[in-house]
Amino acid sequence: MLTASQRKHFRSIGHQLNPVVMVADKGLSEGVMVELERALSDHELIKVRLRAPRDVRVQWQADLAKQSGAEVVQSIGQIVLLYRRNPKADPLKSNLHRIS
Repeated sequence: MLTASQRKHFRSIGHQLNPVVMVADKGLSEGVMVELERALSDHELIKVRLRAPRDVRVQWQADLAKQSGAEVVQSIGQIVLLYRRNPKADPLKSNLHRIS
């Protein structure tokens, strides 16, 4: 669980990020989950764009967090900010180390 101060810090970092994963018509396909796993392992903090009606986006958001083991930091419109700690993260790839 993230503390309020951690969430605030991650939101400020996330503001500068662009979405690295997009979920659209095909939903949470195997390809999307593979790319999400890679992005979370490399970057720890990522933005995901969900292109669907609101009720579907809410379900996808919950499924993404549950299946990946990530935590939802923030959700605004079609954009979801996800965080999953990687103790062996490469400092050159991790958004937490590069943009602090």
